[in-house]
Parts: sequence; C-alpha cells; structure tokens
Amino acid sequence: MIRLVCILIGYIFGCFQTAYIYGKMHGIDIREHGSGNAGTTNSLRVLGKKAGAIVLICDILKTGLAIIFVRVLFKNSHPDIIYLLSLYAAAGSILGHNFPFYLGFKGGKGIACTAGLILFFHPYLIIPQVITFFGTFFTTHYVSLGSLLVQIVLLAEMIILGENGVFNMERPALIELYILTFLLGCLAFWGHRQNIDRLIHKSERKTYLSKKSDN
Repeated sequence: MIRLVCILIGYIFGCFQTAYIYGKMHGIDIREHGSGNAGTTNSLRVLGKKAGAIVLICDILKTGLAIIFVRVLFKNSHPDIIYLLSLYAAAGSILGHNFPFYLGFKGGKGIACTAGLILFFHPYLIIPQVITFFGTFFTTHYVSLGSLLVQIVLLAEMIILGENGVFNMERPALIELYILTFLLGCLAFWGHRQNIDRLIHKSERKTYLSKKSDN
C-alpha cells in the first residue's frame, strides 16, 4: 500500500506538465508542433533555448520535490526502505509526466524527470550520468542516444551501489529496486522506439545548443 501512495504522490507532481503549460502561455499546444512530444527537446526546438531551459529545470525539480516529499513523509516510519520508496515516487513522477490524465495521457518521455531522479536520489549517481549524457550529446548531438545510454548506466549504478551496501537495504528490497529501475528503463526505451529506429537508419534529428533547430 505504501508503494502505491508513493507512486500517487509522484504522479501528482509529475502531472505538472511544464512544456504544455509553457506552450499554452505562448499560444500553442506543444504536442501539435515539432516531434509532438511535450518535453525539453521539443520545447527547445519549437520555442527556443529559454523555453527549453525552463521546461528542463521544472521537470527536474518536480521529480526532485516528489522524492523529497516522500523522504520527509516516511523517513522515520520506513527508514529501511526509504531509497526504494524514493524510487517509487520518482517512477510516479515519470508516469505523471508521460501520461497526464488531464491531457489524454499524452505527455513527454520522462527524460528530464529521470534527470531529477539522478540528481536527488543519491550523489553517487550524478557524475557518471553527467559524463554519460553530455559526453554522448556533445560527441553525436543526439539527445535520444544520450538519454538511452543514461538508462543503461542508471541500472548498472543502482546494482553496483546496492550490492556494495550504499542503500543499506535487505536483499528483497534491493531486488525490487533493481526491477523497478529496469522497468523505468524499458519505459524510456519504449517511448524512444521511433528515435531508435531513426538512429538505426541514421535519420535521427540532431540538436545543437547554438541553434533553435537543426536537421
């Protein structure tokens, strides 16, 4: 039951659909422009760098706030599984971002929300993920490829940290943590299935920070 509560808390935070709200403030539905995705990259391409930055920061923070809220709420009653509950909150935020009920369950792909998970879950996750994403992005200019590699590295990090006692949880809770991380990765790969196809066929669109868009 407590896991469902954490997912629901995260979902409520995740339903603050920044790209959609920002787009509406500027007279458009972001889902009807560009790639049709209500996320950071499409906001950057359609509305410019300022929009991309605002959407990125807000989507990171909403996941971070969900994690903080759950930790404050349950740190005393469930200290032995607080990392697991934090991950459920982050998962709820990603689900709320990707599938907001008030937008017909059509939102983003959850990558900025995953960045919030990485930044607020544990400090050990941050540096490897920064290197993974930005190393990939500045080398290839493919946001999608960097985002997918982040998911793979995240699972590896969770397992390495968990097996070395960083999360201080019993084996069943650790296994649950690994499974949930894997499922979040599967969700990200599913959301990027069209990007993956374009990457394979070398037709994926590149993104350059010095320009609004680039083909």
